[in-house]
Amino acid sequence: MSITEIDPLETPAPAPATAGPKPIKPKAEPFVSTTNACKLCKPLGATLVFKGIEGGVPFLHGSQGCATYMRRYIISHFREPMDIASSSLGEKQAIYGGAANLKKGLLTVMDKYGAGLIGVATTCLTETIGDDVPGALLEFRREFADLELAPVVNVSTPSYSGSHMEGFTAAVRAVADQLVRTGLKTDAVNCFPGFVSCEDLRHLKDVFAAFELPVTLLPDYSETLDGPALEDYEKITSGGTPVKALEAMGGAPASFEFGATLPPPGEAGTAGGLLAARHGVPLHRMGLPIGLRESDAFFQALETVSCRPTPRRHALERGRLLDAFVDGHKYVAQKRCVLYGEEDLLVGLTSFMAEIGVIPVLVAGGGRSGRLKDAVHAACEGLVPEMPEVAEGVDFYDIADKARELAPDLFLGHSKGYRLARELNVPLIRVGFPIHDRFGGHRTRHLCYQGALDLLDRVVNAMIEKKQTDSDIGYGYI
Repeated sequence: MSITEIDPLETPAPAPATAGPKPIKPKAEPFVSTTNACKLCKPLGATLVFKGIEGGVPFLHGSQGCATYMRRYIISHFREPMDIASSSLGEKQAIYGGAANLKKGLLTVMDKYGAGLIGVATTCLTETIGDDVPGALLEFRREFADLELAPVVNVSTPSYSGSHMEGFTAAVRAVADQLVRTGLKTDAVNCFPGFVSCEDLRHLKDVFAAFELPVTLLPDYSETLDGPALEDYEKITSGGTPVKALEAMGGAPASFEFGATLPPPGEAGTAGGLLAARHGVPLHRMGLPIGLRESDAFFQALETVSCRPTPRRHALERGRLLDAFVDGHKYVAQKRCVLYGEEDLLVGLTSFMAEIGVIPVLVAGGGRSGRLKDAVHAACEGLVPEMPEVAEGVDFYDIADKARELAPDLFLGHSKGYRLARELNVPLIRVGFPIHDRFGGHRTRHLCYQGALDLLDRVVNAMIEKKQTDSDIGYGYI
């Protein structure tokens, strides 16, 4: 089934509501395409994980077009070069299988690039024809046992079975499953931050350092996808988490795992759950530390693991955030907000918006985890008079239909919602992925007290700018 993006402005407006708000429902009329997806391909998420490993080269087992499509999205967001290897299957391989192309491609990447690790993610094509990737990799190692081969991690990521976030989570778990070695010890704690910005990753490393906790981040693309200008071209961008550090994660004193909609902890669920079940690593799981309450939970866990109080620097940051909540309240109180994007990010942002007095009226995502609604309601508990409507598995046709009815004051989400925000003449606070139409999206900070303060400034200033723009007078002092 092809995916076609259509400008929501070109879709017919729905009939006026007659009896109050109605819940989002799947389109009743027959349709054969997604109008404007609120998610991206599952292998794209896996590609980002492998890019966050030192010497890592993402490798898509499928057609060349898949790699080209994903490179386009990643490059336009991060503004950095992005190489993705491909087994480049064609009609012949679709019939006879792609194992030969896979093996040849792996040898080429190891030889030409000197990869420290190759992450193989499957695509719709190879999953549909039933290629046995783990079996092909076993054959590959037997056939070339005389060569010094780089580690290869494989993960199943057909796009018809999930979103880019599910591919991201699956790839992180695959690394923990296939790389971690028994018997190794390390002083570094593990952190599985989820899909956050490069600036968020750098800030997390600073926070762990403040508690004198060495940390192994999986993934860490803070340099590989946001590096300095170089005089000489690097075939593989420097940076990323060393493979040796990943191998020792089973001997870590603790794991931190962010995500309110992740699968239940356990060996079959996530990387943190696998390490807890298989290697006995204590797991501290929480939502993304966005806003006051979630950041407090993160810092309390850090105090527990480090046996140290929160450093004064971060205590002051918390105090400044509370002061800003008071100062900004008159600008944002009772404003109505629509949020869309990745599920775990949505939960954190919804909690934050409720904390500052904004009313979330719609929280919509393209994923189908089945856990978004409960997570949003738990995050909003005690903060809002009425729980927001939560919609899973929707595209922008559905979001636009509902948003026109709800008349929000602002949107929070990525660039794909721009045309709808423009149609409704409301500000769009750009967060998440992808951000194509603004500069520096990958350097936006969301996490911890500093991230919450940055977000608050952006929301308040958007409301002030909207008031100025709509005013006939154009007040200079608001």
